[in-house]
Amino acid sequence: MAEFAGYQMPIQYESIVVEHKATRSSAGLFDISHMARLRLEGPRADALLDHLLTRRVTDMQPGMVRYALLCNEEGGILDDCLVSCLETPSGRQFFLLVINASNHAKIVKWIQPHVADFPDVAVRDVTSDTAMIAVQGPQAQHIASQLLPQKAIRLRNYRGLVTEQFGKPCVVSRTGYTGEDGFELIVRAEDARRVWENLLLAGRSVGAMAVGLGARDTLRLEAGMPLYGHELSEEIDPYQAGLGFAVNLEGRQFIGAAALQSKSQTPPAHVRIGLTLAGRRVAREGAQLRTPDGQPAGQVTSGTFSPSLDLPIAMAYVSPQWAQPGQTFDVDIRGTSVAGTITSLPFVHKSS
Repeated sequence: MAEFAGYQMPIQYESIVVEHKATRSSAGLFDISHMARLRLEGPRADALLDHLLTRRVTDMQPGMVRYALLCNEEGGILDDCLVSCLETPSGRQFFLLVINASNHAKIVKWIQPHVADFPDVAVRDVTSDTAMIAVQGPQAQHIASQLLPQKAIRLRNYRGLVTEQFGKPCVVSRTGYTGEDGFELIVRAEDARRVWENLLLAGRSVGAMAVGLGARDTLRLEAGMPLYGHELSEEIDPYQAGLGFAVNLEGRQFIGAAALQSKSQTPPAHVRIGLTLAGRRVAREGAQLRTPDGQPAGQVTSGTFSPSLDLPIAMAYVSPQWAQPGQTFDVDIRGTSVAGTITSLPFVHKSS
């Protein structure tokens, strides 16, 4: 266990490698209750979010989930998030914004002045009232089918709904942070232990297991997914991060739009790339990259040993001139030079 964003979080239950491989081959169960959850409701909730997010929201219909970014006026990334448009059984529509735990207080504070311009919108922080659990892997659908209604099992990727789990309210979405198929469930805090135990029991016959933060990081890195504080920050814009798909500029005005319009037409100073390394040593955050002729080229933002590929992998930012597939670098790992090669992201594709 370790402290993370105000929570005591499990780093591992058994071993990072065992949990990682279980998720890739069967299913992993993740307690992600530390992720912050904001509920927005009211006639102009969509307009408020459309003002805050880089992704268009006003055309979202109930059941839709989108990956989006919150940016400052200069176009730097404040956080990445998932925004869901949902509808209660009684027909009330609301939006749910899931943001990173490390940015919880920052984003809540940043949103507050903008909410004042939308007095008909109620924004409620429901993080402590709810829990969030993810089941990920090729057996995730089999496990979920034993516990959730068929309409939830049939959800397509980036779709969600309000339903029930054994008579208790539950929000289900076909989303995740591992590169595998899966579901994320938001339940009332008092129901969380029962739901967790139900999922573990339903997955026992197929080898599913609880997974901690350690394997969650190796899984997301294999999937080429950026992590705030590593690949994302206020000094990095969406185009540098390779997230231009999450920016809708046409016909919209949102915070950072003017800056992003300019950045979209200018080559970025650095771009995000994937690296595979020779040998067994891992390049950690901050490791410097040089071209074979000794020119500074960039630095590593995340690195790990890939259990799926059995070799070290990393993500890094480099000058665009060096960002070609197959380009090689000398990576400085604590004073030792190790060969690294640009590899297309993701490193590992979803299990069949």
